[in-house]
Amino acid sequence: MPTVDDILEQVGEFGWFQKQAFLTLCLLSAAFAPICVGIVFLGFTPDHRCQSPGVAELSQRCGWSPAEELNYTVPGLGPADEAFLSQCRRYEVDWNQSALSCVDPLASLATNRSHLPLGPCQNGWVYDTRGSSIVTEFNLVCADSWKLDLFQACLNAGFFFGSLGIGYIADRFGRKLCLLGTVLVNAVSGVLMAFAPNYLSLLLFRLLQGLVSKGNWMAGYTLITEFVGSGSRRMVAIMYQMAFTVGLVALTGLAYVLPHWRWLQLAVSLPTFLFLLYYWCVPESPRWLLSQKRNTQAIKIMDHIAQKNGKLPPADLKMLSLEEDVTEKLSPSFADLFRTPCLRKHTFILMYLWFTASVLYQGLILHMGATSGNVYLDFLYSALVEFPGAFIALITIDRVGRIYPTAVSNLLAGAACLVMIFISSELHWLNIILMCVGRMGITIAFQMICLVNAELYPTFVRKAKPKENTIYLEVQTSEPFGT
Repeated sequence: MPTVDDILEQVGEFGWFQKQAFLTLCLLSAAFAPICVGIVFLGFTPDHRCQSPGVAELSQRCGWSPAEELNYTVPGLGPADEAFLSQCRRYEVDWNQSALSCVDPLASLATNRSHLPLGPCQNGWVYDTRGSSIVTEFNLVCADSWKLDLFQACLNAGFFFGSLGIGYIADRFGRKLCLLGTVLVNAVSGVLMAFAPNYLSLLLFRLLQGLVSKGNWMAGYTLITEFVGSGSRRMVAIMYQMAFTVGLVALTGLAYVLPHWRWLQLAVSLPTFLFLLYYWCVPESPRWLLSQKRNTQAIKIMDHIAQKNGKLPPADLKMLSLEEDVTEKLSPSFADLFRTPCLRKHTFILMYLWFTASVLYQGLILHMGATSGNVYLDFLYSALVEFPGAFIALITIDRVGRIYPTAVSNLLAGAACLVMIFISSELHWLNIILMCVGRMGITIAFQMICLVNAELYPTFVRKAKPKENTIYLEVQTSEPFGT
């Protein structure tokens, strides 16, 4: 009885149908980029200072330049333990009093400015920016700066909790239904974020987006790897992730053109409604249909693939099966990841690799957004280095294997981050180079982890004869277990 891979060898492992489906689903990967790291632009924190009533009027009357206004009215940087004195404190001075002169107005109040009382920013802040961000709109600075971290933490919490349920939905109800459902929720929550009236509603919509967006990306990843033959699976898996990098480059241009965060959020959210057209463009995975004993539908889809590729359906297509010796449907569970000592070892190692790669990747991006001289150019530079990273992964996986590239790329990323600790912030160019090196290393690590994860955890984990007390892993798809 032929399997899906056997049929694909005859009708085309990466023919016209697969290429069309690949390019279509890659749009999902590109659209995930603004969600994952869009905080760099949505939550950009510009230079800011306390707004003091009367300062603008006095500055206008005296004809001060912006630099003179800052020098006369804003506290200095202060000691090392009060680095944000100029941003979070203001002079307790009535700037409307007529006794103030235009030349060093505070000299008439105290011989030394350090003797003047300082107070919190009670009247808001003035931001030096040509646009807006959630920081400037909701004043997430100084004592409330932790709320920006909470905003991103809600997204990551959504990734975590969503992964626990989205994988089950994909295995239970199908990859296509999972993809369409997560697309709809992701698009709606993204648009609602753009119209959020307050910070709490913003957090709620961000959490909702996190719950479905990673699962949406994984549903596309799973579908495209199940449509192609085994010989093309690694290539499309890496190229699908490279589409994420294309999304990063496009995000840079959009953020520059749309410096106001609400318009940027709309620009990246509204197009995702078009992914609902996948209902007509992308069929269900034949591998999943076979696993659910829905052979008639799977055969129909394989026949459609053959026609799209300009091939005649094989004579034995109607005998299609998931695997020759599969006699019963098995339901995978989370416990299967820890069922044997070998699986437990693999699971814990991969969990650690996923954790460190995610922390380093987002950490490098967020650090660059916080310390960048030109956030648009620096973000673009660090995004572009992901392309050679993906290319290195593509040419090494079959020649060198998985272990050495994974180890070397993690070592490279870790070393770059470690060296950055000892580099002065004034050497901006050197910090950017190190961040780019670290970003390329962690990109390679991500590519390798996805491949290893897919190859170690197939859809089905089944026991052999009871007396042997062993478990055989049969790699029938290129999907991560439980996605």
